[in-house]
Amino acid sequence: MKVIVDNKIPYIGDALSRIATEVVSLPGDAFTNEVVNDADALIVRTRTRCDRRLLEGSRVKFIATATIGFDHIDTDYCREAGIVWTNCPGCNAGSVEQYVHSVLLLLKREKGLNLKESTLGVVGVGHVGSRVARMAGELGMKVLLNDPPRADKGEEGFVSLSTIARECDVITFHTPLHREGRYKTFHLADEAFLFSLERTPYLINSSRGEVVDTAPLLAALACGKVRDAVIDTWEYEPFISKELREVAYIATPHIAGYSADGKANATRMSLEALCRFFHIDAEFEVLPPELPSMSYSPDEEEAFLQRYNPLLDSERLKAAPDKFEWLRGNYPLRRE
Repeated sequence: MKVIVDNKIPYIGDALSRIATEVVSLPGDAFTNEVVNDADALIVRTRTRCDRRLLEGSRVKFIATATIGFDHIDTDYCREAGIVWTNCPGCNAGSVEQYVHSVLLLLKREKGLNLKESTLGVVGVGHVGSRVARMAGELGMKVLLNDPPRADKGEEGFVSLSTIARECDVITFHTPLHREGRYKTFHLADEAFLFSLERTPYLINSSRGEVVDTAPLLAALACGKVRDAVIDTWEYEPFISKELREVAYIATPHIAGYSADGKANATRMSLEALCRFFHIDAEFEVLPPELPSMSYSPDEEEAFLQRYNPLLDSERLKAAPDKFEWLRGNYPLRRE
């Protein structure tokens, strides 16, 4: 069995060598129709567009994307071609929770936000949003949840997006990207939404870049409808908005889910799915490395930020905006 794998997927080499007879490791943008022609399976990230152009005429039977999002996979074509695909839902939920937790502590410390007197709106309450909501509640925040697909199934406890716009001091997005359909999330935070905000909230986007419309967000920031922005996922990555990067309080290169733990989860889930599909019984272990030992502050909040402070990632991106992809591909070790 021949497997082609994105060379930025960590902790995979030894385990994959126990599963496949031939392994080819390449940059995500180096996958071409000619390259994948004789492959049985692909393990990719969001930078590889898996569509007819890439796959037609190949012998690829299985694709695993080591990510939660799968909008880079043409699911209709895969169905037509008989190609099975899988993603890794929830793999980095703990990592994104850690990111948002740190952001909230920084808003408290540097922006004067009183968490216990503030309301957080969580838009998209799946694996990630559920963990973020629980964490914010433990910090003493009031939490409002918006998830139309779950609400339409009869689940209780959800509010409308207009309620989020009216009542929240911080709004964080955790939806998948759907460009069309009943639950369309493309430009969910559009001009109408952003200019309906009543409490000049902080806005956090660590879901998909296209969920937030960049131009009206910049306008909302300029006129004070949005107090400040924390942006991890961007429209047009890696060619991100220079203006938004400069004015955002925190601007990071799509790394909210990039803890070593989250990466290891995604790698493990991808390999387990590969083995299930090909009926392979293989023993392997995927473990992230330990952090170097260090002394942490006795103050709980300070210790949390010592473990992970997204301002450091923001400083790196703002200092080297042309290295968006390099910063993602060479992300330093971070444990949850």
